[in-house]
Amino acid sequence: MTSSSSKSSKKSNPRPMKVLEKRIYRGPNIHGYEPMIRIKIDLGTLEEFPSNAIPNFTDQLLQLVPTLEEHTCSYGERGGFVRRLREGTWMGHIVEHVALELQNLAGTPVTYGKTRSYGEPVGVYNIMYSYRDERVGLLAGYLALRTVNSLLPRHLQGVQDIELLIPEQERLPFNPKSSVNFEAELEVLCDVAARYALGPTTRSLVEEARRRGIPTIRLDDFSLVQLGYGKYQQRIRSSVTSRTSNLAVEAAGDKDLTRQLLQQVNLPVPEGKVVYTDDEAVEVAEDMGYPVVTKPLDGNHGRGVNLGLDTPEKVRWGFKEAFQHSRHVVVEQQFRGKDYRVLIIDGKLIAAAERVPAHVVGNGRDTIKQLIKHVNRDPRRGEGHEKVMTRITVDNHVTALLERLGYTVDSVPKKGEMVFLRETANMSTGGTAIDVTDDVHPDNKRICECAARTLGLDIAGIDLVVPDIRHSILQTGGGIVEVNAGPGFRMHLEPSEGKPRNIAAPVLDMLFPSGVPCRMPVAAITGTNGKTTTSRMFSRILKYAGYTVGLTTTTGIYVDGNLVVSGDTTGPKSARAVLMDPTVDFAVLETARGGILREGLAFEECDIGAVLNVQEDHLGLKGIDTIEDLAWVKSLVVEVVSKHGHSILNADDPLVLGMKEKAGGKKIFFTMNPENEAVQEHLQSGGTAIICEPHLQPGLETASQAQNGAEWIVIHRGQHITPVMPVHEIPATMEGLARMNIENALAAVGMATAAGVSTETIRNALSTFQTSYEQSPGRLNFYHGHPFTVMMDYAHNPAGLTHLKNLITGLKKNHNRIIGVLSASGDRRDQDILKMGRLAGEMFDELILKDDDLRGRKAGEAQKLLEQGAREAGMKGACIHHITPETEAVATALRIAQPGDLVVVLATEIDPVWNQIRNFNSQKWARLVGEDTPSVQNS
Repeated sequence: MTSSSSKSSKKSNPRPMKVLEKRIYRGPNIHGYEPMIRIKIDLGTLEEFPSNAIPNFTDQLLQLVPTLEEHTCSYGERGGFVRRLREGTWMGHIVEHVALELQNLAGTPVTYGKTRSYGEPVGVYNIMYSYRDERVGLLAGYLALRTVNSLLPRHLQGVQDIELLIPEQERLPFNPKSSVNFEAELEVLCDVAARYALGPTTRSLVEEARRRGIPTIRLDDFSLVQLGYGKYQQRIRSSVTSRTSNLAVEAAGDKDLTRQLLQQVNLPVPEGKVVYTDDEAVEVAEDMGYPVVTKPLDGNHGRGVNLGLDTPEKVRWGFKEAFQHSRHVVVEQQFRGKDYRVLIIDGKLIAAAERVPAHVVGNGRDTIKQLIKHVNRDPRRGEGHEKVMTRITVDNHVTALLERLGYTVDSVPKKGEMVFLRETANMSTGGTAIDVTDDVHPDNKRICECAARTLGLDIAGIDLVVPDIRHSILQTGGGIVEVNAGPGFRMHLEPSEGKPRNIAAPVLDMLFPSGVPCRMPVAAITGTNGKTTTSRMFSRILKYAGYTVGLTTTTGIYVDGNLVVSGDTTGPKSARAVLMDPTVDFAVLETARGGILREGLAFEECDIGAVLNVQEDHLGLKGIDTIEDLAWVKSLVVEVVSKHGHSILNADDPLVLGMKEKAGGKKIFFTMNPENEAVQEHLQSGGTAIICEPHLQPGLETASQAQNGAEWIVIHRGQHITPVMPVHEIPATMEGLARMNIENALAAVGMATAAGVSTETIRNALSTFQTSYEQSPGRLNFYHGHPFTVMMDYAHNPAGLTHLKNLITGLKKNHNRIIGVLSASGDRRDQDILKMGRLAGEMFDELILKDDDLRGRKAGEAQKLLEQGAREAGMKGACIHHITPETEAVATALRIAQPGDLVVVLATEIDPVWNQIRNFNSQKWARLVGEDTPSVQNS
């Protein structure tokens, strides 16, 4: 009875669906390895209503979107999704499939999606589906929700906050609150898809690049695309490439100059002259002899070009038409023959097509206007360059030509009669193309290739007018009427008749010749602690190996060791900046949890992926509630390692070791424990591991390096052992006291081994790697310029403080008091902040608590939790001080410090705090206490 009463209450007061969140993943992410959109939705009352519980819902949906029949869904066969609909499935799952299908109908085919319950509260789901253009994907989700909602019973309808899914700066021609007009709204989606879709030429190049494993980055809303990464990248915009000469483009754009250049190498071109008035045009035409052609000097796509002008009146008209597109008009001898486009790539003829001007063929019944409508129904025709052919439009040029032929658009041609609507055969004005690549006479091929070389174009479209391309121009007459930079490929990719040609392949062969890399190596490093130091260690090794490194860290982006952007740059946006830098030949990307959850990865795959550790931090945020959840997020970095790459895993961390089955490429383990069973099994099977050995086997140490009890970093390849160096020779390990930096060094050596760097180079690089502010800001930076020592670090979670505590334990014997300056980020869990307080209470003699990172908490709340933890660890209240601003907290610590003390500042703002430490007035302090001022030195 209770249940029945509850349901009755819910039906009488239904709760509508509500969009809670949207997320756009632009690369591999925790939900899939391709770009995806996630919509977090609360179904409200609809949680009680699967599809089979809503009368006529499925039939109405299929009537609107019949192509949903093609979706296989969980049954793996056509009709699988419809079967789920009739058996009963929830609205989130339905929205996913509709969003996918709407994108397919809009011409952006996608297939992958999944919908999962979010957990608590009941009725909240993550709807996830792939996309090609994020605006189209978002709008598809928006229209899918509107469509599904419109089919519900009126008392269940409503979607709150659906406006979250409207793409930014996209103005919809209908009111989001209005009733759904499915056909009209689908047309809006199609228009958006067409507006942002890559054109046929660019799309063919991008698809060919992806087939070859060449990464692509779209750089604008149009056709500018980067192929490859770093110094090996090439860029394209349609068929203009990084190799296209600007001088050649300018020459091709000047039709008079083109003719002169080709004449100078004895290629067949028409006579012509540039004119500025219609009188001049008539004079030149009469000197040259009718008929003539008029065209803009710098026009394209056949705009303003008119042929067959055989009277002064027609020449004047042609001049005016051309003058609308250019102040300089060319009057040119007209060749007789067919119109051909010959495509030259890298000096070689790749394709040729006969171009036929836009036309209709009469059937004895329909008018020319009706025939044009029939032709335009061809699904291969679209607006502009969006499809392989362009729709025919009726404009002044068409009506003028029809008039000269004795027709109007209302005329009815005879059956079989061909009526031309354009004089030029450009595809952009509705022309068609017939492939003739295999028919080109060798003389014609040689002439066209010579024309492209003469202008200096890497990709050229040569327009020929000759009686028949199968016969030599030298015998038949005719010649080159135009040379085009950036020619379109669509007439060759999908000709109206004849064999399609893979034009993209020779372009990619030209841009990335055999043996030339298309991408620089990419290394991604993640983990709870140690990411920045390890990234810097590895970058230093690579620099010693001769690479120009692009590095992203929590303190900024560095290129070849120079800071180019400051701030936390561990997300995908910063990673893309490095991948786009044309000077970089090795990318080292610190990859944080936040960026992965926010947007996914910036790269489809990496060559080296490293997971250093997984420890409790940032739990309870963005659906990551357990340490296992956190491991799932971080494992993405090694899941996308290429099959030829390497995954670097901490074998001492069970969660990291557990990633070995999903990790890509070869596995390299690192461990502080030579007896680690997993490592020993790995070595027995011929694997590689980097091990911190307590000592070397006798005979492996050199005389200069041997020390009793010295720890060594050693590379094990199966049973083969290669000593790298003693731990104490790495300054960052502080004679082995900084155990965390030994682990970081092991990981860095593992990555360097994967990159093929020599042992000698690794040794030389690490022997100079210090924890100075200059080399590693915010990581164990010591300042000795005062009568006391100051250490600045960025430890910001319990695991980081635990490592720091171990180091300070080793330093205590050399110092009197340990004074700590500490805060906790407000987005940490209470239990984490309490644990940090307990660790601080065990580490420090005096504790100054700052409150500079609220992140949603009330002022002073985190300080109180830290104090509570410190008191639980036994610290007396008199030793705990609350000073909120970071600058004042640091100043207080420096003022109360006495000779022989160690001040430990766990900074939030690294650069200002370091400057404050350096600029502390030690001379004034010395006068007050009567001590000599120590000399300033920084290590």
